[in-house]
Amino acid sequence: MASSSSSPRTWRYRVFTSFHGPDVRKTVLSHLRKQFICNGITMFDDQRIERGQTISPELTRGIRESRISIVVLSKNYASSSWCLDELLEILKCKEDIGQIVMTVFYGVDPSDVRKQTGEFGIRFSETCARKTEEEKQKWSQALNDVGNIAGEHFLNWDKESKMVETIARDVSNKLNTTISKDFEDMVGIEAHLQKMQSLLHLDNEDEAMIVGICGPSGIGKTTIARALHSRLSSSFQLTCFMENLKGSYNSGLDEYGLKLCLQQQLLSKILNQNDLRIFHLGAIPERLCDQNVLIILDGVDDLQQLEALTNETSWFGPGSRIIVTTEDQELLEQHDINNTYHVDFPTIKEARKIFCRSAFRQSSAPYGFEKLVERVLKLCSNLPLGLRVMGSSLRRKKEDDWESILHRQENSLDRKIEGVLRVGYDNLHKNDQFLFLLISFFFNYQDNDHVKAMLGDSKLDVRYGLKTLAYKSLIQISIKGDIVMHKLLQQVGKEAVQRQDHGKRQILIDSDEICDVLENDSGNRNVMGISFDISTLLNDVYISAEAFKRIRNLRFLSIYKTRLDTNVRLHLSEDMVFPPQLRLLHWEVYPGKSLPHTFRPEYLVELNLRDNQLEKLWEGIQPLTNLKKMELLRSSNLKVLPNLSDATNLEVLNLALCESLVEIPPSIGNLHKLEKLIMDFCRKLKVVPTHFNLASLESLGMMGCWQLKNIPDISTNITTLKITDTMLEDLPQSIRLWSGLQVLDIYGSVNIYHAPAEIYLEGRGADIKKIPDCIKDLDGLKELHIYGCPKIVSLPELPSSLKRLIVDTCESLETLVHFPFESAIEDLYFSNCFKLGQEARRVITKQSRDAWLPGRNVPAEFHYRAVGNSLTIPTDTYECRICVVISPKQKMVEFFDLLCRQRKNGFSTGQKRLQLLPKVQAAHLFIGHFTLSDKLDSGVLLEFSTSSKDIDIIECGIQIFHGHYR
Repeated sequence: MASSSSSPRTWRYRVFTSFHGPDVRKTVLSHLRKQFICNGITMFDDQRIERGQTISPELTRGIRESRISIVVLSKNYASSSWCLDELLEILKCKEDIGQIVMTVFYGVDPSDVRKQTGEFGIRFSETCARKTEEEKQKWSQALNDVGNIAGEHFLNWDKESKMVETIARDVSNKLNTTISKDFEDMVGIEAHLQKMQSLLHLDNEDEAMIVGICGPSGIGKTTIARALHSRLSSSFQLTCFMENLKGSYNSGLDEYGLKLCLQQQLLSKILNQNDLRIFHLGAIPERLCDQNVLIILDGVDDLQQLEALTNETSWFGPGSRIIVTTEDQELLEQHDINNTYHVDFPTIKEARKIFCRSAFRQSSAPYGFEKLVERVLKLCSNLPLGLRVMGSSLRRKKEDDWESILHRQENSLDRKIEGVLRVGYDNLHKNDQFLFLLISFFFNYQDNDHVKAMLGDSKLDVRYGLKTLAYKSLIQISIKGDIVMHKLLQQVGKEAVQRQDHGKRQILIDSDEICDVLENDSGNRNVMGISFDISTLLNDVYISAEAFKRIRNLRFLSIYKTRLDTNVRLHLSEDMVFPPQLRLLHWEVYPGKSLPHTFRPEYLVELNLRDNQLEKLWEGIQPLTNLKKMELLRSSNLKVLPNLSDATNLEVLNLALCESLVEIPPSIGNLHKLEKLIMDFCRKLKVVPTHFNLASLESLGMMGCWQLKNIPDISTNITTLKITDTMLEDLPQSIRLWSGLQVLDIYGSVNIYHAPAEIYLEGRGADIKKIPDCIKDLDGLKELHIYGCPKIVSLPELPSSLKRLIVDTCESLETLVHFPFESAIEDLYFSNCFKLGQEARRVITKQSRDAWLPGRNVPAEFHYRAVGNSLTIPTDTYECRICVVISPKQKMVEFFDLLCRQRKNGFSTGQKRLQLLPKVQAAHLFIGHFTLSDKLDSGVLLEFSTSSKDIDIIECGIQIFHGHYR
């Protein structure tokens, strides 16, 4: 039920109140109504709505259009199926649109509501007697959820009127701090605003401040700025939103005239004087130096704009805030704006919700559309602009139409998206434009040092170019140095190439044009790169022996497949001559049995020939001094490797799934810069050099090398090692010297990753029954992973340096040794180890910071527990452990994210990813450490969820620490 005043359309705010019984209506509701009227707030009235078996569309609309819902839980609340259905809709709005939900416990204990016990539970049981089990479960979960929302308890107040005044004041405060309905449907907006408000330091009213918002086009900078303007405007004397300043410096005026014009626009807006004229550049400080102002400068792309509009903070009165949105971080730094919010891409879950709200007007995909939605997410690389535009273009379309539209969008950008994204590319210097295109087609996700090596002989200033692209948010450079450009910007590059004249193109990407060059020798010296998707070919193509002679300047050749196609449609001549200065040769499904005898890789930096038909690469020794990366993944017919003694700069050698390879040549001992050697699933490999003690080697993979019975003598500098379990039976004496080894992976016979059975099991030896005791001597080991070893019953003493132990699908494992007091152990994960004894389970749950193990019940030490996926952290909590019980609905084949959303006083403080967890066969417990930024003065509701629809969260709990934990 609900209560009212006059027509909602005459009120600024509306609150929905759910209650049952005339006693509640006469007391709490009548007092609340009076308080709300004084504050311009109306309560929705359902008294005149005719009651039926289900709540009416009018009532549903009333709930959804309210900013806040107040649930008054009395002893008789659960006696009304109408109220329980109202509650389901309220909680749905809370999840879908972030509606604030407040609770009042009127003569009923919150625990009785959560557990449906006591007099409240009797009423609930009576109501459910006439209902299905499914309805009962839905209502029960809803009551558990609402019972976990911290609220006012009637018994805690001497006077009911005081409680009502407090509730009315809280409602008013919440309404004044919530954002406009124009923005509340934007996924993740509240988290953005909270981060921005922390940067704005609004409590500091003594000085003015400038704050930047930076990120790529379409990420949501303007929307965040508008939402901030909406929320904060009432706190400032004067406000102004200067929108889309982009390009304003190209107005044809000289510098002085431009600055004068911009200042006039700002003052006209902020003072609301359309006919205002100014005649000197001191007008802004003259008019605003004693005013408390909020100014948003949106889309700044030139330093002159900042100099004209906000040259000094002293131009504005104390407490003023100026917010600048831009794609160009360098502009902010040049103007000494160091307080900047970098807008991140949304998570996969948030991106899915953004798209679904635009396409379906709901937060998830309807049945049958799930895979199509994932295609959209991949195409848009989680860019909010792309997700919203794609969503609106696909709305109300049938599945067949989706296929057509997606195919078109995968080949050419939507005009609205291109119009926004293209501006950044168009404003680049021509050298930076070319670097942008090279990254788009050849170097995305590559290490920046690798790119510099690739372009070592070019005239480009690669270091400065990369810096420029990163500053302008056209690429991101990770902490590790990897260059990332999202897919829609790659499409901008594709469109840019297609706009160029045929004869002037330096990069060829069109299949027809490339086929003409390769078959008819029609290329020219301008061409430096070819990016050729051969999965688009309908007919066979025969490459001329002379094809590359006319494109002698070709540096980058990438021939690849984006779709699985077993047909080989590209054919070549045995005497074909590759370009002499080739630096990248990436050719998937290379059709020959060997490279041409004319092949000279003198300038080659990367050789990538994955999924080929090669039996050998070449004869003899080749000049390979520039080669840094050699990728031969799935070269299933490759029987021998050539002499690599001249590849003195080789850093990465990938031979994984070279199933015919029998021997690694001794020349590998000359590769003194080799850092990574991958030989996983070389199942016929029998011979490796006895000594390849390379000081540079950091990572060695030998998983699935069933013919190798021992580990070769390797460098003591090794940091990561992947082996089959049988290699542990004859360990080298040097194991005690592997002080640098940090990660050890041991793989048994159980195929936990669903690799093809013929690859995983053929040639398999007997499983080991124990891990050698000498493993405790690896005093630098940080992580130990043991996968699919079905005969291991116990684990020995492990190194005290170990921080993480992962054991997956070791079905016989029962015991493990206690970790000493000085142990560094933090994470203990035991997936699908169903025979673990009680003592082993106690070690796992007591001695770890984070744990993962089979089980259906929250351990006893977690004093606060709840059935379902949410519970409230008590007041005065700073540090705690959480326990979440998950249960798969069916057999799982994928990893999944465990997520947690925090809500305080009804407000969401954002959602964070707690842990990536592996697939499981039955219920498991996740136990994790949880720290809040501040000690609580009121409860926080934790809501747990996962990224998988195949997982239920059945129980959760909290263990409070009043001191520091570990």
